[in-house]
Amino acid sequence: MKVGRVLGICLLMFFVFGLGLAQAQKQYTNLAGKKLIITRGYSKEAIQCIECHSKKTPGIVADWKMSRMAHAGVSCYDCHVVPKNSPMASQCVGVKGTNIYTSPMVSPKTCAKCHPSEVEQFEKSAHSKMASVPVVESKKMHKLMHYYEGGIFMGIPEGDPRTTASKRTGCASCHGGKIELGPDNKPIRGTWPSGIGQRYPDGSAGNCSACHTRHKFSVAEARKPTACDKCHIGPDHPNVETYLGSQHGKRYHAEGHKWKWDSAPDAWEPGDYSAPTCATCHMSGIGELATTHNVAERLKWRLYPPISDIRKGARGDGMKGRENMKKVCINCHSTIFTDSFFKNLDDAVALYNTYAKNVQKMLADLKAKNLLKDDPWKDPVQELWYYLWHHTGRRARMGYAMGGPDWSHWHGFFQVFQVYKDIEDLYNYRIKHGKIEELSPVMSTAPY
Repeated sequence: MKVGRVLGICLLMFFVFGLGLAQAQKQYTNLAGKKLIITRGYSKEAIQCIECHSKKTPGIVADWKMSRMAHAGVSCYDCHVVPKNSPMASQCVGVKGTNIYTSPMVSPKTCAKCHPSEVEQFEKSAHSKMASVPVVESKKMHKLMHYYEGGIFMGIPEGDPRTTASKRTGCASCHGGKIELGPDNKPIRGTWPSGIGQRYPDGSAGNCSACHTRHKFSVAEARKPTACDKCHIGPDHPNVETYLGSQHGKRYHAEGHKWKWDSAPDAWEPGDYSAPTCATCHMSGIGELATTHNVAERLKWRLYPPISDIRKGARGDGMKGRENMKKVCINCHSTIFTDSFFKNLDDAVALYNTYAKNVQKMLADLKAKNLLKDDPWKDPVQELWYYLWHHTGRRARMGYAMGGPDWSHWHGFFQVFQVYKDIEDLYNYRIKHGKIEELSPVMSTAPY
């Protein structure tokens, strides 16, 4: 009896296993003739890299060992080895004299070998090449970074490293800069690493490790608000401070340590967390929305320029973006709640735009009458205008968008109207007297 039962079980297992093989074979033949080859372990060269760096940079190897890349068999060799003809090709001490060429820089072109969709999305976002435009291409920003902040205006000679210190330690650290190479094809100190829009010698742009810190490249890290607070903070865009003080941030503070942060992409859904983070709203797969690395896909407005407008072109599709963001919200909120929230945001943007357009009319009038100084940073009207749109105006707009009424009001519209009235008084004085006041009445640079 027992023998018969065992035989029956064996036959059943054979049938199930055989069915599984048939299904696996079917899936394999659906690969359109492509070979699927799985190799375990590391090559001799890769092992040498790991052993060497375990001694020279043990922190890097320790991070890598805990990463999903290590678990998938991706090593230093796979990311850092480049062709001999690469503009970034050099040789570290461990491979000197061999045919192996490496680069300390890993560009998005390398990441795209395994993550093509993510890189394609990322390259369309404001986090890629567009992020570094102010640092690399903008003439106005160059004057601000070098002439003013770099001290050329007070006598520091051009070419002195002090004139680029502000750019290197501040602007480029967030926005990214252009990597410059020395004669050994290694990056010149001070030009690498930089921020999220970093531009590489191979022509690509973008820095994945700005959010997924190398060499662990953790998806859990990138999902937490702390992933954003290196750059999205401060008087001009206190996004993380706003989030942490919001109702969403309140839940994160209270319960975030219990949330499940490492679910697979497109599987990280409400239940793993009880309130959204920055990543949930702007990037993560939720409901019917798939994961995206283009942070503009769910946005309607540009909330950062002097006048807010609806996104279009390279900056996204604003009307479609609004509908996508609503699809995020309705996972936890009713339609009435969601529509009411965005109605308030649209009205806040319209109010801010009214202030801003009125100031622009005053500035145009003063310019036509030659009542503006050539140096905007010595002109109180132009200086106050900058703080109205770049600081208080951004806080008014972004504050509400991220659920922070204190930022939208006390740090936002309350200061917007004060700065506006100061500009109005200066405008009236200049129009009435036909001259610019002798001393600037601006005693502080818009309180934070």
